[in-house]
Amino acid sequence: MFGTIARLKVKPGAEPLLMAWAQALKPNNVPGSARMQGWVSTTVYRTQRDPNEMWLAVVWSDEEGYRANAALPGQHEWYLRMRALLEEDPEWIDGDIVTHTSSGQESHPAS
Repeated sequence: MFGTIARLKVKPGAEPLLMAWAQALKPNNVPGSARMQGWVSTTVYRTQRDPNEMWLAVVWSDEEGYRANAALPGQHEWYLRMRALLEEDPEWIDGDIVTHTSSGQESHPAS
């Protein structure tokens, strides 16, 4: 498995817009759609130290699916809409997932 984590510094008052924008993606997030090939999960965390700091974690079945999604037409526009709600550029960290536990099932992807 492969994933990305992003530190997001949300503009004060923009969190409801960010969550509404994220919910608006759901119609495109259906199994079999080009956006979802290899997608496993997305989680957004709000830190306790700063209510405007959030972390986005996205899991893909493999790096190829992640890269294919990143290369889709419209992906840059998606990023620009998200970026407009942030105080600064996101800090992105991509990498191989060593272990992933979900719904009581643990996965240890091959190294």
